Amino acid sequence: MTLPLFHVALAAIGATLGIAILGAKAAEATGRNPGAATPILVLSIILAALIEGVFILSAFAVK
Repeated sequence: MTLPLFHVALAAIGATLGIAILGAKAAEATGRNPGAATPILVLSIILAALIEGVFILSAFAVK
């Protein structure tokens, strides 16, 4: 029974790392080109939602 919970924990760690890298790169891109801050923000929000969606699907896939 603990093996599926381990997989959910790995998915949570992966989602956390994905969003952390996304945020770091978005901040870096905004620093390089402040004029493109709005498109970068919109794309970052969409990608963060997709990353979280994958985690939520993996969490609910466990019975």
